[in-house]
Amino acid sequence: MAYYHDLITEKSWRRLQELKRKHNFVLIGGWAVYLYTKGLKSRDIDFICDYDELEKLKNEYDLIKNDRLKKYEIHDGEFDIDIYVPFFSDLGLPTEELSRMVQAKDGIVVLNPEPLLILKQNAYRSRAHSAKGEKDRIDIIALLISAADIGLYKNLLKKFNIERYADDIRVVIGQTRDVPELGIKEHSFSKTKRRILAELGL
Repeated sequence: MAYYHDLITEKSWRRLQELKRKHNFVLIGGWAVYLYTKGLKSRDIDFICDYDELEKLKNEYDLIKNDRLKKYEIHDGEFDIDIYVPFFSDLGLPTEELSRMVQAKDGIVVLNPEPLLILKQNAYRSRAHSAKGEKDRIDIIALLISAADIGLYKNLLKKFNIERYADDIRVVIGQTRDVPELGIKEHSFSKTKRRILAELGL
């Protein structure tokens, strides 16, 4: 089931493929979740890069600095490209450390699923009652079900002193009965809830 119109996600995916051929970055956001889970496709493209790469992007695109949200933006028709950089952006974990928590998926350098889950939770905290927040919730559940290692996730929470995020997981899955967007029905999800909460020690 698509969350965004297929035409928009196809254009966004093609642009992501173009970007990866010319630039070095770490993919985060909805497209990163999709590469791990094959769940919902994304509309916007989100990634982390260093300042040298940012300069290259400035030469190629009309780059806008968003001081309020601490990111750089490229508006590309029906979707946006959001760019995050070390020592400026606030993603919920230190941006400068995230480049060491990566792996390759389908030829793209992607943030590992456990820090990606934390970043998704951080985004959800600020926009839970919006359309983007609803997409964050679905992405969080998709990562929990099919990608994130709960033990590694808990280690990250402890390392960065954000154990409260585990309680946020309890609330999110507790308020969710099923996930039709992922083809998950209530009965099967109730078993998954119990497993996740047990692994979190909640």
